[in-house]
Amino acid sequence: MSIGTIIQDEVLGMKWLNRLIGTLLSFLGLNADSRIGASVQFFLYDTIKIMVLLGFLILVISYIQSYFPPERSRRILGRFHGIGANIVGALLGTVTPFCSCSSIPLFIGFTSAGLPLGVTFSFLISSPMVDLGSLVLLMSIFGWKVAVVYVVLGLIVAVIGGSLIERLHLEDQVEDYIRNGHALDVPQNELLFKDRLKYAWEQVVSTARKVFPYVLAGVGIGAVIHNWIPEAWVVAALGGNNPFGVLIATIVGVPMYADIFGTIPIAEALLAKGALLGVVLSFMMAVTTLSLPSLIMLRKAVKPKLLGIFIAICAAGIVIVGYMFNVIQRWII
Repeated sequence: MSIGTIIQDEVLGMKWLNRLIGTLLSFLGLNADSRIGASVQFFLYDTIKIMVLLGFLILVISYIQSYFPPERSRRILGRFHGIGANIVGALLGTVTPFCSCSSIPLFIGFTSAGLPLGVTFSFLISSPMVDLGSLVLLMSIFGWKVAVVYVVLGLIVAVIGGSLIERLHLEDQVEDYIRNGHALDVPQNELLFKDRLKYAWEQVVSTARKVFPYVLAGVGIGAVIHNWIPEAWVVAALGGNNPFGVLIATIVGVPMYADIFGTIPIAEALLAKGALLGVVLSFMMAVTTLSLPSLIMLRKAVKPKLLGIFIAICAAGIVIVGYMFNVIQRWII
């Protein structure tokens, strides 16, 4: 077994945990090969794995994020112009909180501070879609090739989307109280290592409490799909014979609300049942980027025209990415 396989399966994928849970269930008299036993094993394994990865990732990312408070981020973004500013805005989104709703207050702050609208939208698109957590989690399930391509294409969608909004000159479509607002230049005190670590740990506890119900719901749905839904049904709806699979997955994903951690077990189960990779990733992108609660929050900041354009750009980007993954699936899995 190669080192890469060990890292993929035993470190990121934590397959040892799955084997341990199977052994414990057998010891307790529950057959892990039965539907009920397999469902329990899937539920326990994915819940523990996701929460362990969640804790580690948030600790690392929150520590990094402690160096980029909103005011410092605004100053960094303000140094760039044109497409370069969109790229930096999209990259900055990778070290921000995990869900779309958490990104909107920062988007409002950046817009109030006078940053170009296209730059703030590049940030808003990339933040929930391609954070560092998604890279590691996708590596744990699909491998490094899928994870890297997913992140690269997500950043491209964010940069192109922000650039299009910038060229449309939609500044008048931002609500007046935001356009006329002024960000306060609050000095940032230098934090010690222990202060940053304390902040990171507080973010771990806070985020874990918020996302745990969604992780349980996602793992529960994944367990049902994995062990109770006939494979033929999934293949018929989301497999290669249905050219509308990506569209269906995108539409289904929009009304849901979860972050990457809640969608991973569902995606894993769908892929195991025969759904195409592009369909699965389109579903994940739609849930994390265009969730209904985040769109309701965003409506408080922008007018309907701009909101509609944002939804259209994101949806089009997600669908294009999905079909691209369907085409290249055989070469990256």
